[in-house]
Amino acid sequence: MLFAAAGSWPQFGGPGRDFLVPGKVEGKPWPAGGPRVLWERPLGDGYASFVTSGGPLYTMYRRGSDDVVIALDPASGKTIWETPLAAAHGPGMNVEAGPGPHSTPLLANGRLFVTTVMGRLAALDVKTGKVLWSQELWTKHNGNKLERGYASSPLAYKDTVIVPVGGNGRALMAFRQSDGSPAWSAGDGRNSYSSPISVRDQIVIFLAKEVIGIDPATRATRWRIPHQTQFDIHAATPTWCEAEGVLVISSGYDGGARGIAITADGARELWAHKRLRVHHGNMACREGVVYGSSGDFGPAPFTAIDAKTGKVLWQDRAFSKANFILADDQAFVTDDDGSVAVAQVSREGLKVISEAQLLKANSWTVPMVHNGRLFVRDRHKALAIGL
Repeated sequence: MLFAAAGSWPQFGGPGRDFLVPGKVEGKPWPAGGPRVLWERPLGDGYASFVTSGGPLYTMYRRGSDDVVIALDPASGKTIWETPLAAAHGPGMNVEAGPGPHSTPLLANGRLFVTTVMGRLAALDVKTGKVLWSQELWTKHNGNKLERGYASSPLAYKDTVIVPVGGNGRALMAFRQSDGSPAWSAGDGRNSYSSPISVRDQIVIFLAKEVIGIDPATRATRWRIPHQTQFDIHAATPTWCEAEGVLVISSGYDGGARGIAITADGARELWAHKRLRVHHGNMACREGVVYGSSGDFGPAPFTAIDAKTGKVLWQDRAFSKANFILADDQAFVTDDDGSVAVAQVSREGLKVISEAQLLKANSWTVPMVHNGRLFVRDRHKALAIGL
């Protein structure tokens, strides 16, 4: 059995924002009594994943009316520092599924960039947690406010940090990492809950009614493909299949999925159907196959589709609604019901190798593997598992 090796995991989705873990080390299936839990600690509400550059772990959680940024010792889980950021909910916000924070921090050039549930982008010193600068995306930059709060995770590009804001001319905004000053804004359209990715010198963002590709050098919108849902909700980040040159987007709320070929000249739709409806989890592409849990509020079977054709290769109900990362053909899974698992996935099917009930329900955070440890969390606690 193969497990992921050491390496940095600096942002949502890992080094390539593709949920693929580079490298391998030897490991063993878990014993019948479950895996070796190295540490466990309380951690407040929130769906932010862990990030690291090889030192402390960083994530966010909710405490009162603050979104708290925290640095943890990966060996013990003890707090190194934490910094509260004021994020009192505005009127009319829907916090039924959780009060936030929803986005994952970004590590870049010795700084930690975070976004709060109320649309504040901030840069923190990684050693002390001191706030170096901040920008109010909703109030100062007139971003469109979201009913469930801001959820997009920031993206590093050269010397800037890019975030969706929303509105005419500011679908995306780039801020200088050094001092937070605006570098540029581009694109038209209302923001949703998805996070931007970098694809062939373009920044791709899934907006409320479409997915678009923006050239960060010229600020031009290279292409735009409509994709609508019942409530203009797109929460799953697009996945890019590099070898195939295909971008796959998916959403719940009757949205379905689309395969889009991206070229130097623009983009064109290859296929569309509603057999893959990723609600708020993640997708990953490996060897031309896109994986994700398909379903809204009922069962969401783990599904595999061919990236080029959209053909459904298989669906498996082993997990109720999975968030996951892939290390070669091994999927590390945190399931909606609180179970943590390792499974083997391929074009042919899924095989659960190890599984244990370690978390509580509404476990919606993508796990992270680093230095032979699996880090997971739910809305109540965080823990580290020895692989």
